[in-house]
Amino acid sequence: MTETLVASQSRESIIGFDRPFCVIGERINPTGRKKLAKEMESGDFSTVERDAVAQVEAGAMILDVNAGVTAVDPNETEPPLLRKTLQIVQSVTDIPICIDSSVPAALAAGLEVAKGRPLVNSVTGEEDRLETILPLVAKYDVPVVAISNDETGISEDPDVRFEVAKKIVERAADHGIKSHDIVVDPLVMPIGAMGTAGRQVFQLCRRLKDELKVNTTCGASNVSFGMPNRRALTGYFLAMAASNGMTSAIMNPLHDEDMHAILAANVLNGTDVSCRVWTRKFREVPADGAALSDADQRRLAREQRRRRRA
Repeated sequence: MTETLVASQSRESIIGFDRPFCVIGERINPTGRKKLAKEMESGDFSTVERDAVAQVEAGAMILDVNAGVTAVDPNETEPPLLRKTLQIVQSVTDIPICIDSSVPAALAAGLEVAKGRPLVNSVTGEEDRLETILPLVAKYDVPVVAISNDETGISEDPDVRFEVAKKIVERAADHGIKSHDIVVDPLVMPIGAMGTAGRQVFQLCRRLKDELKVNTTCGASNVSFGMPNRRALTGYFLAMAASNGMTSAIMNPLHDEDMHAILAANVLNGTDVSCRVWTRKFREVPADGAALSDADQRRLAREQRRRRRA
């Protein structure tokens, strides 16, 4: 049984084949969010704090934290900003963290302040990345996301992407990193640009589970890029990916369609034992018998938590 342990100082999240699908909240990322980028650069972390709390309340099990606000000299600017952002996030929530950066110095800075056992995002099959990131992962004994591309780029051939993933797993073993601490991202292509993108990912997830016995993740919204009704398409993709062996995704837990798809997949795959989570979420109704909206359910959950703490 393959299980990847990701932990904060006080809580654990386990990514695994026989575990509920792991939701990794994507919101703390300034990429494509100019307002957030400006706030973070100016030292304003109020949106970061709100996004962290909101994602946890919506069901995120791990929070991805990215501080790549600028392409201008990121080796100088990103390490201290990522360090500060992680400290802010850890001050408002205790769920595990995913440290997200393409800058090795920023990953190192993040690992210095991250509490518990964070997930590192990421390493690729490029030789310089393998030689830089894997020793860092081994030093801190943490799990890592392995993205299945290398010096040749992202192959459209799923067999090539599998071989890149296999290479990363084997090179990680040379550093003493166990395969259960590798979470492979098989790379989700936009379905609007590549009609076989869904089938490719499903095939890869099955092979990665059966042959390499590793957990998997992805940037879920990539599949629906440029398509109408993106939320529905992403939700259906997530449910199908989970049924083909994918065990986690970096996604927006504030999108109810996506979260409902995950909850349904957990029920149908048997990882929501006795359908308890599904039943608890959808059976609860107010006194007049009307169904609660998702927003009302979140407000009710917050009020119940406040009462328990009182």
